[in-house]
Amino acid sequence: MQFPQIERIVLDPAVMGGKPCIRGTRVTVGTITGLLASGASEQEILDLYPYIEAADIRAALSYATWRAEEREVPLSAG
Repeated sequence: MQFPQIERIVLDPAVMGGKPCIRGTRVTVGTITGLLASGASEQEILDLYPYIEAADIRAALSYATWRAEEREVPLSAG
């Protein structure tokens, strides 16, 4: 499955310490998901951050879901 909205999420070491952010902003995926988990509505988030779009919120959720499904596999030293 492809997540086309994930192109809205960027990781830049020079922005927010490399945390995943909405492109062109300093709003992190964690901020968006945290607000949603705390009960904020999409409209409340858009009012707080008028420079993001509803598609950015969906992209943040897609990215967070994708990351939650990843598995870390430790590599043994040869």
